[in-house]
Amino acid sequence: MSIPKWPIANERELELLRQVLQSGRWGGYHEFVTRFENDFARFQHSAYGVSASNGTVALEMALAAAGVGPGDEVIVPAISFISTATAVSRVGGTPVFVDIEPYTFNMDPDRAGAAIGPRTKAMIPVHFGGAMANMDRLMAVASRRGLTVIEDAAHAHGSEWRGRRAGSIGLAGSFSFQNSKVMTAGEGGILTTSDADFAERLRALANQGRRSGGGWFHHYTLGSNFRLTAFQAAVLIAQLERLPAQIQLRATNARILREALADLPGLTLQQAPPEASVHSYYLWMGRIDAASFGATRDAFAKALAGRDIPLTYYPHPLYANPVYQQYPCRVEPCPVAEATIQDAFWMPHRMLMGSEQDTMDIAKALREARQEAQKL
Repeated sequence: MSIPKWPIANERELELLRQVLQSGRWGGYHEFVTRFENDFARFQHSAYGVSASNGTVALEMALAAAGVGPGDEVIVPAISFISTATAVSRVGGTPVFVDIEPYTFNMDPDRAGAAIGPRTKAMIPVHFGGAMANMDRLMAVASRRGLTVIEDAAHAHGSEWRGRRAGSIGLAGSFSFQNSKVMTAGEGGILTTSDADFAERLRALANQGRRSGGGWFHHYTLGSNFRLTAFQAAVLIAQLERLPAQIQLRATNARILREALADLPGLTLQQAPPEASVHSYYLWMGRIDAASFGATRDAFAKALAGRDIPLTYYPHPLYANPVYQQYPCRVEPCPVAEATIQDAFWMPHRMLMGSEQDTMDIAKALREARQEAQKL
């Protein structure tokens, strides 16, 4: 069995990095940064891209530029990486944790709607694992109540909802290029938007309050330095070039794996709705019903570890992190999220980056691990 390593790079990255080294301009003002921002925004069906040092900072920038601050509430899903919530807290807002749908792992639109209160200003749907959240229903909820929607698309480079790519539906989309992501420069982030005024506010925040075309020593708003470096942009240009083929490869292997395991009782894989027309498969994930499967999720994970197959899961919902014993939040009932803590799992996208035979070998190993787990 062969599981490809990640990240993947080749001579293309080296070629572009050499150009940066030889240019003498290594920081955020190299032409590669602008080129990448424009190319990525266009790829995600957006008019503007504003890069940042990482995806966490990008989320904070989006909320700050949207005017979220002390006294404002922002609806977030109970299952996500911590940055989805702490970005709200970092700008002075209060995260409101709502439940997810049982098998998409994405924010439940009904729960989001029910959680809206007089102080609610925005919501952050997360496209978990690369499967798009139900943007039709979430945007309808937000529109009725005048809420700003920031898409957390850290998992969703190239994913689509009804043919529209992640980050092009809400006011903005936040993407991460951290080491594990389907596009990576080790670290890095970007915001996409089609609102020109919002893009200018983002640029000012990221570039110490300067205005586009303004002088170096002219600062108009309170910003900071969140700029992407030319080295990161060089790597990301190469990563973006090969992303479409990699998305297709993962989709093909995900289908092969789903079909090969379709007869296993008690194993329910992530279910993206048909409107999620492209799934980037940052994660291959699902839930295990121990009674039907014959083993618990934890026993299955232990059996897989002996086969060097990585399986991960969250130990608790976001609101159970110690940080939210210290900082304000509001927690709505989240029975689905709390159930997934006991039975959900995911595996990294590199599991889907091999050949068809590699994928069949992984399916065989998963079957064998189940048999072993049933004995534990």
